[in-house]
Amino acid sequence: MMYAAGIDVGSTQTKGIIINDRMEIVARALTDTGAYVIRAAERCFREALRQAGLDEKQVGYVVGTGYGRYKVMFGDAQITEISCHAKGASYLFPRTRTVIDMGGQDAKGIKVGEDGDVKDFVMNDKCAAGTGRFLANSAEALGLGLDEIGGISLKAKNPVRLTTVCTVFVESDIMSYLAQGKKIEDILGGVHSAIAART
Repeated sequence: MMYAAGIDVGSTQTKGIIINDRMEIVARALTDTGAYVIRAAERCFREALRQAGLDEKQVGYVVGTGYGRYKVMFGDAQITEISCHAKGASYLFPRTRTVIDMGGQDAKGIKVGEDGDVKDFVMNDKCAAGTGRFLANSAEALGLGLDEIGGISLKAKNPVRLTTVCTVFVESDIMSYLAQGKKIEDILGGVHSAIAART
């Protein structure tokens, strides 16, 4: 059986996946990118190999993607994350026409064609507002995990209006609303509304 791997080196996290020749996912890994991008890519790949019970020689092709794609030194190809998002989303969900990527340092909106090709995209990369870092800081200020805030936000009845979309100052806004007795779900509703308006 042949295997292929993809390593997505993002600004904050590195993700890895291994698929077999039937396009089935056999392993996935996640690690913090940190300051040593090459090491993060290698660590993520090793973890995916371990989960799959494979050694490196059994993986016939490796693609690097993300902002650190050229640091996947063992990769056979480097492809932009925008193209990978479009192809991957189209493969998993054939009717996909829009992909939104909330990265650690930027946010992207991608228009996807019927063939899974990128038709157009927009990107916010001038400020961390409207990015994953904004969400992570908001979650941390509320003492929640990033994986918890989406579900809680959906319960918002009266989303607050944030006075800032600055990642650095959002905690101050959140603390102010908590002091006023606002519900956490309404604060998170405001956080998500601010991102939608900004992005």
